[in-house]
Amino acid sequence: MNTKLIVLSIFAATAVTVTFFPSFQHALAITNQTPVLVDPVDITAIANQRPKIEVVFVLDTTGSMSGLIDAAKEKIWSIANTMASAQTAPDIKMGLVAYRDRGDAYITQTVPLSSDLDSIHATLMDFQADGGGDSPESVNQALDDAINKISWSQDQNSYKVVFLIGDAPPHLDYQDDIQYPQTLALAKQKGIIINAIQCGQDSVTAATWQQIASLGLGDYFQVDQSGNAVALATPFDKKLADLSAKLDDTRLYYGDEKTKVKQGRKLAAAAKLKRESSEKSLARRATFNVSESGEINFLGEGELVDAIILGNVELASIAEEELPKSMQAMSIEQQQVFIAEKNKHRQRYQQEIADLAKKRDNFLTQKVAESGEEKDSLDGKIYSSIKKQAKEKGLIYDEDSAKY
Repeated sequence: MNTKLIVLSIFAATAVTVTFFPSFQHALAITNQTPVLVDPVDITAIANQRPKIEVVFVLDTTGSMSGLIDAAKEKIWSIANTMASAQTAPDIKMGLVAYRDRGDAYITQTVPLSSDLDSIHATLMDFQADGGGDSPESVNQALDDAINKISWSQDQNSYKVVFLIGDAPPHLDYQDDIQYPQTLALAKQKGIIINAIQCGQDSVTAATWQQIASLGLGDYFQVDQSGNAVALATPFDKKLADLSAKLDDTRLYYGDEKTKVKQGRKLAAAAKLKRESSEKSLARRATFNVSESGEINFLGEGELVDAIILGNVELASIAEEELPKSMQAMSIEQQQVFIAEKNKHRQRYQQEIADLAKKRDNFLTQKVAESGEEKDSLDGKIYSSIKKQAKEKGLIYDEDSAKY
């Protein structure tokens, strides 16, 4: 975020005098800690060259999985932060396939890959453990949906990965099922790695999950039914959660009616997370949103402050009805000052979050080391797979990259 903070500072100082032009000719970037003037278009081009991660969680949501589902709701931002900590910040998309079995309320529910992790998390919050009870589940269909109904990129350099998480083997007696060996062969052709995380101790599941991981060129892990997730609170969580809400309030959105509908859904997802998430989860979200990888989740589509700063749009070119309602009655000069104020607050909140996030990370690193939880935790096992497998796609992680 250093690049953005420098640009934002220039914008705020100029706007306060109401003499700046809405379209900047240049933006500042950092190269080896030295400010260099570059064209904003070049910044976008650099962002498009970032390595890419696409991860889909295939999650058993039957009654026995309540502990793991609760852990997943808590740890989604930890996983995102870990992935974001690569030496070159990646663009991250997540998706979800929830599955049960025939005769339950649903067999599968698919959430497409998206960089809008707020909406992914808000959807995950709705899933509750229920149904099941007869051991085998619709694992075959869930894997088939993950590989064939998810719109994976065609980029051969993307790290594409599935984490299958469940505690029961697949039904092998459904005559119209596509059996998992066939699905995994197709995943291999598409460059998608399949990791299998078993919850509990069932021996039949263990044998099947090990075979799935082997055929999927991935890893097999076993965790307790609760998921063994690291769930430590810190003295910094509440402040980070509060700052996250304040940072969200600096966003201004513009666009046509269709765009505003999408923006409204994103804002509703963020509001839901504020209402229903723990302080720990909101602290993790704040940390992700000020990272380079988290910028797209924070901003979304049609964020006005960012668009003006980077010179991607001029205020005078935006139709009044496409502006935020709070700005529609303002003069251009008033709009400029209003954006500058939002911008000034954004800079301050981003810096405060970044500073607190470092303290939180150091605190947790020490506590986890003292407790020895990392080795057997869901967090640690997912991280170990990511670190090893993403290296093949040029993503390098330091030894202490795991985030909690």
